[in-house]
Amino acid sequence: MAELRKFLVVDDEAEICDFVKNFFEERNYKVFTALNGNEALSIVAKEKPPLVLLDIKMKMVDGLTVLRQIKELDSAIKVIMVSALDEKDKIEEAYRFGAIGYITKPLILDELEQAVFKSFGAAEIKNK
Repeated sequence: MAELRKFLVVDDEAEICDFVKNFFEERNYKVFTALNGNEALSIVAKEKPPLVLLDIKMKMVDGLTVLRQIKELDSAIKVIMVSALDEKDKIEEAYRFGAIGYITKPLILDELEQAVFKSFGAAEIKNK
């Protein structure tokens, strides 16, 4: 049996993590969740998910710092940034650090599903 496609969702809002996890697990994905950067880095080191959905604005450690640390652990991991605001400067910085795309909140399930699906084979993702 083929291994499930797996990825990590990092957001300091538990409701978002749970919502995304439930949505994708119904579609045969294995979804890990983390509520902060330290938890995310621990999961990345242990599970080596090929994809991370990473909120930019989090308490304690921001998403850009976590992005840099993920890329130091494994540069092949694809990271899609999630932002509540259209923070152009932070998005540009995320691309410089190796993000492959970004999605804005509120999350639209069709766009999120398409972005995740494409990331398992592909190119840059933008929802705008």
